[in-house]
Amino acid sequence: MGYRLLADTVLVVHFLFIAFVVGGGFLAIRWRRVTWLHLPAAVWGAAIEFFGWVCPLTPLENHLRRLGGQAGYTDGFIEHYLMPLVYPPGLTRGTQLVLAGVVVVLNVAAYALVVRRWRAGRPRHQC
Repeated sequence: MGYRLLADTVLVVHFLFIAFVVGGGFLAIRWRRVTWLHLPAAVWGAAIEFFGWVCPLTPLENHLRRLGGQAGYTDGFIEHYLMPLVYPPGLTRGTQLVLAGVVVVLNVAAYALVVRRWRAGRPRHQC
């Protein structure tokens, strides 16, 4: 039971991390300090998708599930939990690249707004 609970906790943290990667730039519009947490997370999340890496949380969750008597899954977190919700089964490399592109575009848009607000609030020097 303890390992299953830990695996479920890793699952929730993994999901929250992905949500933060995708939408954290919009939090930075309101709270500028979030930028220092979000930018590295967004770079990491996009890199995992662009390069086809496996997030370390996926094998951790699988390991905990096996220790708890459950079968781990052979694909990644996104393929196992999120893709069936958003897309039909059968993640392709092309789909991974599209997802990574969406993350990048959303965050570039969010940070464009952050920079715009920062510039608008900055005092202007008069000559």
